[in-house]
Amino acid sequence: MVAAALPVWLTTCLLMVAVEPMSARGSGTAKPKPYALIFGTVWDPEGRPLYGVKVKIRRTEDKKARWELYSNHTGEFAQRLPVGKADYVVWADVKDYKLESGEKLKPGSEVTVHIDRDERSDIGLHLDW
Repeated sequence: MVAAALPVWLTTCLLMVAVEPMSARGSGTAKPKPYALIFGTVWDPEGRPLYGVKVKIRRTEDKKARWELYSNHTGEFAQRLPVGKADYVVWADVKDYKLESGEKLKPGSEVTVHIDRDERSDIGLHLDW
């Protein structure tokens, strides 16, 4: 038994219902949530960017790191943080990091970053031999 074709008006209505939710999603009515950003680069003692270095970030009043991330192929890293006045400490954890030559690096000095609102702060982490 062959099913009868749907009337044209019903087919048109079904298509309109199926297409409407897709166009409503792209309306852009929701605002993105604001954030602060620490953006940085990890450098070796000779001034070259380093890939795969663990970077840790904590608030100055905390004892342990709250955020951990790794530098990318250009030595860069970025971490979103909550908006508002706060001071953060950023450092490179090179405990398990070895260069291709087999040499070990020492962590450089920690960098303190002050954030007031939804802003970007650019820093550099310079490592030692």
